[in-house]
Amino acid sequence: MKVVLQDLVKQYPSSSSIAVNHVNLTIENGELAVFLGPSGCGKTTTMRIIAGLETPDSGHVFIGERDVTDLASKDRRVAMVFQNFSMYPSMTVYENIAFPLQVLKLSKDEIDRQVKEAAGLVGVGHLLQRSSRQVSGGEAQRVALARSMVRRPEVFLMDEPLSSLDAKLRIQMRTEIKRLHQETGTTIVFVTHDQEEAMSLGDKIVVMDHGNVQQVGTPQEVFFNPRNVFVANFVGTPTMNMFDGTVKPNGGGLCVDLAGIELKLPERFPGASTGMPVKWGVRPESVKLVDDGQPGDVPGTIELIEALGSRQQVFVRAADKLFSAMIDALHPVRVGENVHLRFDHRGTHLFNAQTGLSLAEPH
Repeated sequence: MKVVLQDLVKQYPSSSSIAVNHVNLTIENGELAVFLGPSGCGKTTTMRIIAGLETPDSGHVFIGERDVTDLASKDRRVAMVFQNFSMYPSMTVYENIAFPLQVLKLSKDEIDRQVKEAAGLVGVGHLLQRSSRQVSGGEAQRVALARSMVRRPEVFLMDEPLSSLDAKLRIQMRTEIKRLHQETGTTIVFVTHDQEEAMSLGDKIVVMDHGNVQQVGTPQEVFFNPRNVFVANFVGTPTMNMFDGTVKPNGGGLCVDLAGIELKLPERFPGASTGMPVKWGVRPESVKLVDDGQPGDVPGTIELIEALGSRQQVFVRAADKLFSAMIDALHPVRVGENVHLRFDHRGTHLFNAQTGLSLAEPH
């Protein structure tokens, strides 16, 4: 079901900052939209407004064609899965999943059919007769999903549901949620501060900070075409190399002066002009280490190497600036080695230092 947020505003009396600041957003029917941002950015508050657990100071929430702004949570046909799912300790897995259906007074046969169908979808069909004390954390989260599913919601709302699980279980549950979404086609709104989780799950990423939506786009759009400095720095692991600079003329074009390093600017930054203070950035994945420098390469010395399995992060000091590069683990490098940095222009970015906005042409 389509979800539309129309100029939502929410401020708590105890806070001087606005938790949700004039948020406008459309989540299409069947889309998996991920709200991504640091703690306190407003993502959970926005979800709670969609759920009916918080009332906005102004604005509207539409689910499908219905304005649900003033409807109680139970009347919105949404289901929430939280970070810490509490199972009723005296009930079996079957009884935990069946509880919402028993409240609706459905027949025993219908309850049985729906419980087994939902349990099968999330892979807990073999656990139905176990007590709540006999299931692991990952299994409990699957039970939470099944219990939400039997309500036949129009929208799933998931608030950091995987953050309390260990790394292996998180990856496994991401796969389960993705599969669930593909099989049911239900609209899902997922809140996380984990960008890897967001990038692997989302059809649409909504990046938030200080109550404001910073950028909305596909995972590829927010990674490769960040709209501003915040998105560029927040999205991507390891973080983008970012330095202050000034735009200068260079022959028939422009370059950026990074105080000791001058780099020619590609033509895809039409918003740049001579004398403009900027922030220049390049993702570590777009930095190559080469032995023999060519024009445009930057000489430097390796200061630190971090092994990361199939890759290694190499820190290179160049003109009193520390650059990081992500390279193949088998590439031979050593601390103290002199190298040249070569930047893939497709992975470089330029932002107005005053507004923080990208100077790239729109995509």
